[in-house]
Amino acid sequence: MKKLMLGNEAFARGLFEAGCEFVSSYPGTPSTEVTEYAAKYDELYAEWAPNEKVAMEAALGASIAGKRSFCGMKHVGLNVAADPLYTAGYTGVNGGMVICVADDPGLHSSQNEQDSRHHAIASKVMMVEPSDSQECKDFTMAAYELSEKFDTPVIVRLSTRIAHSQSAVELGERVVPPTKPYEKNPAKFVMMPGFAKKRHTVVEAKLAEAAKYAETSPLNKVEYNSTEIGVITAGNCYLYAKEALGDKASYLKLGVINPLPIDIIRDFAAKCERVYVIEELDDIIESHCKKNGVDVIGKELFGWEGEISQAIVREKILGEKAETMEFEEPVPVRPPVMCAGCPHRGLFYCLSQLGVYVSGDIGCYTLGATAPLSAMDTTICMGASISALHGYNKALGKEAEKKSVAVIGDSTFMHSGMTGLVNIAYNATNSTVIILDNSITGMTGHQQNPTTGKNLKGDPAAAVNLEDLCHAIGIKSVRVADPYNMAETKKIIEEELAKEEPSVIISRRPCALLKYVKHNPPLKADPEKCVGCKQCLKIGCPAISIHDKKCVINHTQCVGCGICKEMCRLDAIN
Repeated sequence: MKKLMLGNEAFARGLFEAGCEFVSSYPGTPSTEVTEYAAKYDELYAEWAPNEKVAMEAALGASIAGKRSFCGMKHVGLNVAADPLYTAGYTGVNGGMVICVADDPGLHSSQNEQDSRHHAIASKVMMVEPSDSQECKDFTMAAYELSEKFDTPVIVRLSTRIAHSQSAVELGERVVPPTKPYEKNPAKFVMMPGFAKKRHTVVEAKLAEAAKYAETSPLNKVEYNSTEIGVITAGNCYLYAKEALGDKASYLKLGVINPLPIDIIRDFAAKCERVYVIEELDDIIESHCKKNGVDVIGKELFGWEGEISQAIVREKILGEKAETMEFEEPVPVRPPVMCAGCPHRGLFYCLSQLGVYVSGDIGCYTLGATAPLSAMDTTICMGASISALHGYNKALGKEAEKKSVAVIGDSTFMHSGMTGLVNIAYNATNSTVIILDNSITGMTGHQQNPTTGKNLKGDPAAAVNLEDLCHAIGIKSVRVADPYNMAETKKIIEEELAKEEPSVIISRRPCALLKYVKHNPPLKADPEKCVGCKQCLKIGCPAISIHDKKCVINHTQCVGCGICKEMCRLDAIN
């Protein structure tokens, strides 16, 4: 039977059919749905971990126990999980272990465009890369075989386009291999220096064997058409090249990305007049070719930034430029904004009014940086808001402490914010941290986290009490504010900034999009009272617009949060 599937859904199907029994991940677009779809199979145990490092360590533990395991993450999540990954390359596995990493060329939902192939090379583990949904399933299943064959974790690299596009997938049956018995073996699994030195020798030998496999792997595919143009590529770039060039080119599609083969590349290049390497982001394949004496054309044509497309391939190789349309008048941009009724809006308006330095973090609340709120100064990585605020205040002293805050979401705080708060308490800056508790992991699509009281399956789970946790860390002053009440929220922020001690404010209000949240009736602007002052626009609510110089509130979007009513000094909104 065939079914139309997202790449992420097909990946989860591959986990199911391959007999994976343990899944632990942290949500991160574009990888999130792999774990969400995997959780729909009752035969798989699936969980959200507090962060990617924990997820990978848990998956490695399940592998050591003899079960096939999995962990998934986006590219920046692999940075967080790098510590266990690089050592897992040394220890190897017992049951097969597969890691999904989803890169994000074009920065659709990320803070950088890093190329995860570097992690595979540096950690000395195998990596494969599918190009459509069918291959997402097939390569996942093959990855388990490779993991157990070469005693290594195997990374399956996706990109946004592969993860979130659909194609037909042929379904098969689930086959669960016998659990591999655990045998005590400190020389393999205890990575202290004496054992690790010997394991490094083993790792290099395994990589050499994997490189031999890559030369004849069925995951690599050669297609000969016209040999005037040869294309060496992988993943979604293979489909771009096929659509742009058709039978005008021959193709070497590499499925095994680390270690890369060389004999098959040399043989293919020798049969083609001109050879192009088409790959997004960094020059991994191109450098491998040139290092081994294969003359190819690559980054001088396709560049180092953003996504490649069919139009780009056609223009760069065939000189055929796509038709474009130009508008006579400038077209206004439509930047993403916080939803109508978002609880973060009131808080950020208060911060913008106070004129404080805001050390920001990763989440949908990062949109507080955009106009008209413009209430965020920095965003670096998960958890950095708290640590960076401490450094900022230590560098600038008492005056800075009175005029600066950190903002961080509840899920991000549990991910990697706690240690930063420990640092503030332990090394004593009078820093004010605001935890934006919207009762869910919002940016990636409403996943549960350790503060919500539910697990991935929606079953009751232990819920971390943020107030108690902050007290236990060493923060004495912990306050709760309702961001729908801006006057109260602003007052609390001012009071905490004035204190000569570190403090935490929990801005608590559920995400407006949660199904269980009961909203007030939508508000309406009275055109008789409205004078068109546009004060209501300063909060950036998408439900509010100006027509004929009067405020108009879209009743289909408005959730009656009341922030605009608090803004209006003429009582025109009711």
